[in-house]
Amino acid sequence: MFEIQNYPQFILAIILFQLIPGAGTLAILNATARRGVGAGLSAVTGTLVGDAVWMIGAAIGLAAVMQANPMVFTALQYFGVAYLLWLAWGLLRAGRSELDVDSTQSKSHWQYGKQAALVSLTNPKVMLFFVAFFPLFLKPSASPVTLGVMMLHVTVISFVYQAVLVLVGNWLARQFKGVPQAQVWAKRFAGVALVGFALKLAANNR
Repeated sequence: MFEIQNYPQFILAIILFQLIPGAGTLAILNATARRGVGAGLSAVTGTLVGDAVWMIGAAIGLAAVMQANPMVFTALQYFGVAYLLWLAWGLLRAGRSELDVDSTQSKSHWQYGKQAALVSLTNPKVMLFFVAFFPLFLKPSASPVTLGVMMLHVTVISFVYQAVLVLVGNWLARQFKGVPQAQVWAKRFAGVALVGFALKLAANNR
């Protein structure tokens, strides 16, 4: 279908990729917990924009450029590690006083979207996934349009999954709204998870 080889497996692979929690997932859940559905969907948009940039980069041969300039690739990876650790620090130092601040003093939805986009853009492993992923399902006779159709599939399925994630995350945040300490520990748990993700990324760079 659409000149995509093993189409059912292609769809399943996209779904499985979405189910693997990563920094983008944490950014979406963090935005939702702090400012609700609107901020969560803004983070979803940011994540999709970042993923789209990597998909396009993979399609036009960005992998070859970075392979020819390993310093660029390494610098981008470590910038991503540093940024994730900075986000983690903000979550780990979350305290009761932060929860008492009026929501008008929080970040705007646009800022959450920008933050999520930056998280995605500083994770080159997303691009590497697409570089390895797309050729597995391309038929030898496929036209360049096929690659665009594959990108569209990834974007639509990602949006549906992440939108559901926002709705579920918002429901959970509302359930724990009256338990400030639970919110603090949830943020700290997310911070620890981000640290682990950043350290894993750094270890893989060695």
